[in-house]
Formats: sequence, C-alpha cells, structure tokens
Amino acid sequence: MGKRTGNHAAHIVWDWNGTLFHDIDAVIRASNAAFAAVGLAPITLEKYRELYCIPIPKFYERLMGRLPTEHEWSAMDEAFHQHYARHAVECGLAEGVELLLADWQAAGRSQSILSMYGHEELVPLVRQFGIADRFLRVDGRTGPSGGSKAEHMVRHLGVLDGVDPERTVVIGDAADDAVAALAAGARAVLYTGGSHSRASLEGVGAPVVDTLADAVREAERIAATA
Repeated sequence: MGKRTGNHAAHIVWDWNGTLFHDIDAVIRASNAAFAAVGLAPITLEKYRELYCIPIPKFYERLMGRLPTEHEWSAMDEAFHQHYARHAVECGLAEGVELLLADWQAAGRSQSILSMYGHEELVPLVRQFGIADRFLRVDGRTGPSGGSKAEHMVRHLGVLDGVDPERTVVIGDAADDAVAALAAGARAVLYTGGSHSRASLEGVGAPVVDTLADAVREAERIAATA
C-alpha cells in the first residue's frame, strides 16, 4: 500500500507478525516443521522465545550450535513458509486491536505498518481484516527473508510526509524492532505476546509491556516527551 501524507504530532509504526497479528501458534508449528526438515527435534513455545533472534540464521545457530548450511537454510525456509501459510489462516488479530487502532486514529494521530512478512501477502491480509484505512502506509518485505529490519525502517519513515521520527514509536514483539527504531531515530515499546521472552526483551533497554493497550499508553507517554 502506497504513500499518503499526514501532519501528526505522534506516530506509531506497528509490527505485524506477533504484534497486531496474533500468529505465535502458527509460528511454532511452522518452525517445528522447519526443524523436522533437517532432522531437528521440535521445541516448545518457551524454548522458542528463549532462543529466538534476528537475523533468522542466528536463531538457527543458537538452536543447532552452528550456522545452517546453504542446503539446510533452504530446506528450513521452504518448510517454514509452507507450513506457516497453512496454519496462519486459523489466526486473527490480537485482542482489542481494532479499538486501539480506531482510537489512535480518532485522536488525530497517525500510524503505519512495517513488517518483514512478504509485502504481497501482507497487504491483502491487512485489507481482509478491515483495518487498512487506519494506516498511512503498509510495507512488507520485498527482498529475501532473513535480513534485518533497520534499513527497512529508515526507508519506511523516510517516505511518510509529516511524520517526525523523534515523535515516532515502534511497537513490536522482537528485539529487532527496537534496533530498527534506533536506526531510524525513533523509539520503541516491546510487547511480550509474540516471539520473545520478557527476559530477552528487557535486555534491550526499551519499555516492555504485556498488552497492546499498555503499549499504546506507553507510546503516548514517549511521544509527549519528545
């Protein structure tokens, strides 16, 4: 979804997977299918959250004790996306998301989505949930999977007219969201409902919350102090 302009004091950049879209069950099932493709044992949600990091090959290195070979990476990547697509259809938005997005927009503030999920899959999904009009822009990944979010965040904020990075808060479920926010001159709030454990998120240095309602309240506070 393309560029629209705004003139807003505060802006939220939302992550999609594990944040607005509550897909952690699909992620675990797809991850275990990916592990099985190279002969690895399945892991629990708790273990996944303990080990998970970006870029994904580093996550696999934590799991395997070494970086995957090119063949292993290809096999795991293919299996993950195949099984994720199968299970994600059973997933929905996180609790209370529609009201949070509507209230933020009604208050005259702006918001957008930046995700490492494929752009061609992301945009129809956002439209399917009936929330596309809440956002100035929706951007998904257009290159290969497995990269960092930072350069995408810089580019994303750079094309949003009227959005000041210093009054922008990134809300996401991964440490990489905080790294990306810092790279773009924004700040972050991290949410425990997705891919990371609270302990791993707290090590990043950004505020950590257990609900998206708390994340929005924290974003309001942060933006007001900028």
